[in-house]
Amino acid sequence: MHQQENDSSMLPQAESLILGADQVDKIITAVKGKNVALVVNHTARVGKTHLLDTLLSHGLSVKKIMAPEHGFRGKADAGESVKDGVDAKTGLPIISLYGSNKKPTQEQLNDVDVIIFDIQDVGVRFFTYISTLHYVMEACAENNKQLIVLDRPNPNGGYVDGPVLEAAHKSFVGMHPVPIVHGLTIGEYAQMINGEGWIEKTCQLNVITMKNWKHADAYDLPERPSPNLPNAQAIKLYPSTCLFEGTVISVGRGTHTPFEVIGHPDLKSLAYTFTPVSIEGMAKKPLFENQLCYGMDLRKVPVKNQLDLSYLIEVYNLYPDKEKFFIPYFEKLVGTSALRQQIKLGLSEEEIRKSWQKDLALFKEKRKKYLLYQ
Repeated sequence: MHQQENDSSMLPQAESLILGADQVDKIITAVKGKNVALVVNHTARVGKTHLLDTLLSHGLSVKKIMAPEHGFRGKADAGESVKDGVDAKTGLPIISLYGSNKKPTQEQLNDVDVIIFDIQDVGVRFFTYISTLHYVMEACAENNKQLIVLDRPNPNGGYVDGPVLEAAHKSFVGMHPVPIVHGLTIGEYAQMINGEGWIEKTCQLNVITMKNWKHADAYDLPERPSPNLPNAQAIKLYPSTCLFEGTVISVGRGTHTPFEVIGHPDLKSLAYTFTPVSIEGMAKKPLFENQLCYGMDLRKVPVKNQLDLSYLIEVYNLYPDKEKFFIPYFEKLVGTSALRQQIKLGLSEEEIRKSWQKDLALFKEKRKKYLLYQ
């Protein structure tokens, strides 16, 4: 992503980091002579080449592609149903795991022996690629198929924070009792799904781990993980500013800086302005389309290594009609009934953060069992 391309502190790590997908020999050894399905999107890269093209160039038997939210090419809007299709380049069928079914069916797995999962995650509970991972693991376990996860860095992997999901608020944007920022790579998360019994039968899991990566390492993603996370700043802000998706406030969808700006037509006391417009491949019908919004510009703010509630509390306090500020989706996003009430009661960020520390400490202890990196 463009923001940190010239940051010299990234260079030594960029030279030595070896991703799961980079270890092509290991992948070939694991799947040679087997029929393969790929659960991938545009982020499944081996250098500058897509994983699919890499595996086909080595003569491996790839039967089909399965695609998550935003589709195989990563161009569909958030929440937009993705249709089945055919890859124009290879002629392979593309099965949507964000359309009529979110879990691969027995029929869809009949002609494959092994599934390879390679999707760049951002380490946040409501980013749905980990929900897709859950359903793929469940389908593999039920149909006796092996799953290979090619691990990638978690750009928010240096901390763990936020309320832990309560069972009452379970949904596709929060399936597991984990905090908003879970601090796990996709491979570590797969181990946790197995180890915590979140699926009834254990999945045959093989994680091809990275080399030379630590949880505290900064990582600038070479590809957008989804259409509305265009750069490193947006990804860092995402755990905190995405909470506005559970309110009437715009998170800047319909601009080229989503999750870096927030606003509303009625926040006239704030000086920064933006006007959401329809952007193909990012936001076809954004909130407040063609309306002037007043709000905050967070493109250059330093981002703390924690879930930052200060923006949410400040904007709530400024918003004129407080009864209409939150929408029902808020609880699904945050995973707890408490936060809305705490903000309404005027609790400080410090007081709210204290309320989730006990559950967070228990999760951190549990998480240790599944760590593959320091």
